[in-house]
Amino acid sequence: MKTLQDILYRAGIKEIIGSTDKAINQIEFDSRKVVEGSLFVATVGTQVDGHNFIEKAIERGATAIVCNVAPEKIHPSVTYTIVNNSSEALGYIAANFFDNPSEKIKVIGVTGTNGKTTIATLLYQLFIDLGYGVGLLSTIQNKINGTIIPSTHTTPDSIKINELLNQMVDEGCEFVFMEVSSHAVSQHRTTGISYTGGLFTNITHDHLDYHRTFKEYIKAKKGFFDALPSTAFALTNADDKNGAVMLQNTKAKKSTYGIKSMANFKGRVIENSLEGMMMKIDGNDVYSLLSGDFNAYNLLSVYATALLLDQNKEEVLVSISKLKGAEGRFDVVRSEAGITAIIDYAHTPDALENVLGTINSIRTHNEELITVVGAGGNRDKTKRPLMAKVATLLSNRVILTSDNPRNEDPITILEDMKAGIDPAAKRNTMVISDRKEAITTAFNIARTGDMILIAGKGHEKYQEIEGVKHPFDDKKVIEELMEINK
Repeated sequence: MKTLQDILYRAGIKEIIGSTDKAINQIEFDSRKVVEGSLFVATVGTQVDGHNFIEKAIERGATAIVCNVAPEKIHPSVTYTIVNNSSEALGYIAANFFDNPSEKIKVIGVTGTNGKTTIATLLYQLFIDLGYGVGLLSTIQNKINGTIIPSTHTTPDSIKINELLNQMVDEGCEFVFMEVSSHAVSQHRTTGISYTGGLFTNITHDHLDYHRTFKEYIKAKKGFFDALPSTAFALTNADDKNGAVMLQNTKAKKSTYGIKSMANFKGRVIENSLEGMMMKIDGNDVYSLLSGDFNAYNLLSVYATALLLDQNKEEVLVSISKLKGAEGRFDVVRSEAGITAIIDYAHTPDALENVLGTINSIRTHNEELITVVGAGGNRDKTKRPLMAKVATLLSNRVILTSDNPRNEDPITILEDMKAGIDPAAKRNTMVISDRKEAITTAFNIARTGDMILIAGKGHEKYQEIEGVKHPFDDKKVIEELMEINK
């Protein structure tokens, strides 16, 4: 059992009211989860300020409070710790509560706009194949040596991260590969974690609903690298103009990977198909089950990370040829009638351009490419017209549809998307709000040999409408259509 004194190390304390010699059996930042003997950390979120729920937490049994400002009402039986930043303090407190598990395991953080899930998943697969105990923290799912733990966020909250890391240590994991989102960095969810390495994929237009400006988005990503210790490595994409920016102030050992630029780890695509690709990695021929230039970057970064973690080069290259992509990332399904569908999570203009570019580089162009795409509600509105523009420029036909409208009117989202379409492309564009109907229409107008890209949701098994998550699976919908129309 930890005492309050045990877990306040590095919390940025300004003042303590009460005794710190007090047992703490649980940490919470959600007052609804507080039980007797809990420490409640009052954090300031984007929607809710935890300081407004201090009294409620005490009513539920909190015996200690961490906050930015002391409340007007002070209970003599409760200890109040006033800190510089309660969100930042929560990271350190959670790490201390679970005995700083990240110091007992090699944690590699993967950040960037696109590729985080695929890279983290590939690294997990690779190190499992190399014989290690491995943990995974990703958008799709968390894993501990093969056991799946459902995931709700790209990067969990500070308490959950440390709880999972502690579980990974207990179960003999030596490595953990973890997606690090820009939200998590700016909200201090990754504070207190000791990283062995950090990997940067790329940075493009996304999350401006949260960060407001592209400069702030870059700053959040860079903050992760700025915080890396001198004992860690920082690996960045030399072909992304912001790759060098990530390395500017880091104390970590700097390394780069690239296909076009000079880099410490070099790759080149030789041949591409829907079944996979042949590429050269540091002069070695490697066949992969993955397709596309974007996956060449993913594989190259995986190779580089493995070597920076002192793995055997030959063993790594052999294992890379066995790796499979993450669920919902360039997921290919073929019908008996010769129609090919590709399900992909692409939900940014750049990601959509990469996927469509890959398909166009592989196909014969005697067939039609039909793209079904939408944009999420209550998120960055500025990317909506750009997504539609990319889709119409790189496809023969486009069906604009709903993604996760959340609390927005789907029609409003689709109108925003339509604004990006050139007049000449409108005759080859349909708008069908119902996503299942849109996918069905794409399949019905497709002919033998045609290709359908269903973009935006990938691995997701739901569609969020008016705050409610309804079961929905793009892959399942297209597979059912193919089964019915054998």
